[in-house]
Amino acid sequence: MGSGFAVAVVGASGHTGRFVAAELRRRGHTPVLVGRDAGRLRDLRASHHPGSPARTASMDDPASLDRALEGADAVVNCAGPFAVTAAPVVGAALRAGVPYVDVAAEIEANRDTFTHFEQDAREAGVAVVPAMAFFGGLGDLLATAAAGDWGGADEVHVAYGLSGWAPTEGTRAAGRVSRRRRDGRRVVFANGRLEYRDGAPPAAEWAFPEPLGTRAVVGEFTMAEVTTIPRHLDVREVHTYMTVEAATGLSAPAARTPAGADGPGRPAETFLVDVLMRSGGAERRAFATGRDIYAVSAPLAVEAVERILTGRTGAATGVASAGEMFDAADFLRALSPHVATGPLHGERAPGAEPPAAAP
Repeated sequence: MGSGFAVAVVGASGHTGRFVAAELRRRGHTPVLVGRDAGRLRDLRASHHPGSPARTASMDDPASLDRALEGADAVVNCAGPFAVTAAPVVGAALRAGVPYVDVAAEIEANRDTFTHFEQDAREAGVAVVPAMAFFGGLGDLLATAAAGDWGGADEVHVAYGLSGWAPTEGTRAAGRVSRRRRDGRRVVFANGRLEYRDGAPPAAEWAFPEPLGTRAVVGEFTMAEVTTIPRHLDVREVHTYMTVEAATGLSAPAARTPAGADGPGRPAETFLVDVLMRSGGAERRAFATGRDIYAVSAPLAVEAVERILTGRTGAATGVASAGEMFDAADFLRALSPHVATGPLHGERAPGAEPPAAAP
């Protein structure tokens, strides 16, 4: 758009932070590089962002965060674990009076942001959008677009068809924090609330749209959609699934850190996120496809920032999920060519079946 916004990227030298900073620059904005390691920030600025401010900040030093956000029009938090970083950075954004967006996939961290900052964000007149990334944001936008005039559904099913997954150390660290917070139990959204369960998750099969087709999936592989979708859609159940190949990659010992999208060794995983809504006897579906779940979080987050700063929102202030804050179908169309979408509203496509062993 070339609007020339200055956007602070907290965790700019991390894997996702680099994608976000690059996407901001590609769109004509100035990334303000924020992190803990001054040396890494200097190297990043010299190699990719000459002229961009580089500022060190610590989560336990509010004054340093305030200095880091000076002159910024918005902030994108890419620094996990978000159980540690979200509250301090949201607080700094509210003090600065600038919009906050993050890429958190941590269920409990997102729940905390929705719960603890609702009133403060409204009083400050600031928009706060957590989980504005591949996990949480994309599924919420798809569900919102599919729901259309329903306003809700009896059930929402979100299936992740990933060809593989090489998680970053940040993803692994966030997962460890979440497991500790829930005492190793699984979390699901059922009966209109989050519930915690023991034992192994159920196995199932999911009939993805072609060319992926029917795949074995892990049921109750719960991601951030259980906090984002129920925020604004009247739903009783949100079920999520992950292809076995990807789930295995997440649980395997760390082998490597995935490289950047333009660098050697770029992860070759493709994704298909398939959302099925059921209400009474009717069903609706929407899906999105693309490549590299970390890289695609950048256009999601940056598109959100642009829309907030240019007034293209449904909820101008306060804490809101992606589907609550934006026109979901229009937002998804704007993600092209990073994301290709299937029908965003309407009955289930012919030949596509619900999970063979859904909970």
